[in-house]
Amino acid sequence: MLTKVARRRYEHAQNLPPCKTALRFSDAEVEWKVPLVWSLQHLDGVAWDPRHMGSAGSEMKKVSSLSELGLVNDVHHALFRPIQEAAPPSPTKRHTKISVVGAGNVGMAIAQTILTQHLADELALVDAKPDMLRGEMLDLQHAAAFLPHTKILASPDYSVTAGSDICIITAGARQLPGETRLSLLQRNLALFKQIVPPVAKYSPGTLLLVVSNPVDVLTYIAWKLSGFPPNRVIGSGTNLDSSRFKFLLAEHLEVNAQDVQVNDPFASNAAIVLISISVGGVPILSQLTKDKAAMEQGVLERIRKAVVESAYEVIRLKGYTSWAIGYSVASLARSLLRDQHRIHPVSLLAKGFYGIPEDHEVFLSLPAQLGRSGVLSVANIQLSEEEAARLRRSADTLWELQRQLEI
Repeated sequence: MLTKVARRRYEHAQNLPPCKTALRFSDAEVEWKVPLVWSLQHLDGVAWDPRHMGSAGSEMKKVSSLSELGLVNDVHHALFRPIQEAAPPSPTKRHTKISVVGAGNVGMAIAQTILTQHLADELALVDAKPDMLRGEMLDLQHAAAFLPHTKILASPDYSVTAGSDICIITAGARQLPGETRLSLLQRNLALFKQIVPPVAKYSPGTLLLVVSNPVDVLTYIAWKLSGFPPNRVIGSGTNLDSSRFKFLLAEHLEVNAQDVQVNDPFASNAAIVLISISVGGVPILSQLTKDKAAMEQGVLERIRKAVVESAYEVIRLKGYTSWAIGYSVASLARSLLRDQHRIHPVSLLAKGFYGIPEDHEVFLSLPAQLGRSGVLSVANIQLSEEEAARLRRSADTLWELQRQLEI
């Protein structure tokens, strides 16, 4: 049904000559080259039916569909592998809500970045320390005049997270002096048993994004405790390490970090080859002589070591890391909420990928396409035999450790 304004425009246009009619409404002008019903829909959002559009409607349908032009989209299937047992996205709605569990340095850096980038209409904070939590909430609320409008809630009760689109978990137990890795994981398992089930209860359609360390194992724990499909449980993975690597490489090349592309999902923790790096779409290797390439390969190895040590350096200097992980997690939240289909190296259920056995339910950082339903697919990166073997050894180690948790 046409609105009153659209109806008046329609009646006015009927008195104008066909094929030469130009509709002028405020600053919009649409040439009368298609049926009037389409022009009105384009300007006013009026519902329309292609069956009433004749040949013009048929043409528009053809140019809007690759399949109608005879182009079959098989390329995507060659580049990416789908996620097993994936669930569809939850119903979309205009109102978006993000919950952050853990109001420590990392949690609040994430919350602050989400607010400044206006990623949510509602932000809920959860922490076991009510006084500190209320203080953090008030501190953010007092900045309302300088931020996009976002409703900020905080409570030790997980009911405050109800209806979340994304729940971000940053809470975690710190390793005690002399404590074994298994003991630390068991304490984190006990903590996650208090966090994940209520989050899943109040937001059964949410995406779980785990930031707590050790992220791969804790993402596996969150998946098991939630009962969610694997595509909806994601760890922050090496998304931040990838950013650190690009920053250091950009500094060396004197370019913008956003123009650096690294086609190697394991660049932060494995040997990097020049062939995997490009700047602004130009492969670095193609611009170097043989001697220069050998020298630059040594530079890359030093950068890789700096990436591995960078977090420890920040912790040594200021006691903790926060801002970089805040921006990293916000970038993941944006790709998920806005269904951007961007590729990020995140922790996901890796069984069946790159030769990892199907019975190894381990989460590892792999280059994944992210969207509204979580992990959409995993990029088919060509690994060397050494890289594939290293990945499988990591999977074996994690699997043996996880089996001792008896979840």
